[in-house]
Amino acid sequence: MDVRERILEAATELLAKSPDADVSTRAVCEAAGVGAPVLYRHFGDKAGLLSAVVDHGFERYLASKRAARPSDDPVRDLEDGWDNHVRFAVEHPNHYRLMYSPGLTAPPGAAAEAHRLLRAVLERCAAAGRLRVSPDTATRMIMSANTGVALSLIARPHLYPDTDFSDRVRDAVIGAVTRPAAPERPVTRSGGDTDVPSAAATLGARLRSTPPAALTPAETALLQQWLAVLADGHGRS
Repeated sequence: MDVRERILEAATELLAKSPDADVSTRAVCEAAGVGAPVLYRHFGDKAGLLSAVVDHGFERYLASKRAARPSDDPVRDLEDGWDNHVRFAVEHPNHYRLMYSPGLTAPPGAAAEAHRLLRAVLERCAAAGRLRVSPDTATRMIMSANTGVALSLIARPHLYPDTDFSDRVRDAVIGAVTRPAAPERPVTRSGGDTDVPSAAATLGARLRSTPPAALTPAETALLQQWLAVLADGHGRS
């Protein structure tokens, strides 16, 4: 184990035992058997160390998400991803709190990767005609709700005794941005066809997968912009 890995392992163990999801650089140096200059040479400062510790702790979780084989039902994959996210937070509360701490000035790469992996599943949902909004909007909605549920469960567990709480929020949020696989009876709203947002999201995803040769890159970008507006704003007052 090299010095950097030894420091990360020591900091990870101390973080897991910390009552306030924080560790001191002095304690990390003592546990790793290194001097402060060595720690700062590898991580820059405490914020850099804590950001690296979060990424280190999330690596196994993210590796499993990277390796997961997509199923035939992307919406089911969304639900499974939600459940795995909450499970990881409950099992690793200090890493999770630290990942979303406003005091962490060096954002962990794990947060950005988790966002990208969710966005990829939602792109599949859009391509399959299962999204009611654009993939970008759906990603923000699901990630914010998923994170909120996870933080609530680990920060104030006594306020959330209902074991089905996460499932209820999951079903409500995912149900709001997706549509059933079977065709629905068309319903009008404010004189508009509610199939338009889903069709726009679907077309946008398929064009991203296979850019149209008949359009220039600039024309394709403009079309994608229009489709995103239709996917997120059609029928709004």
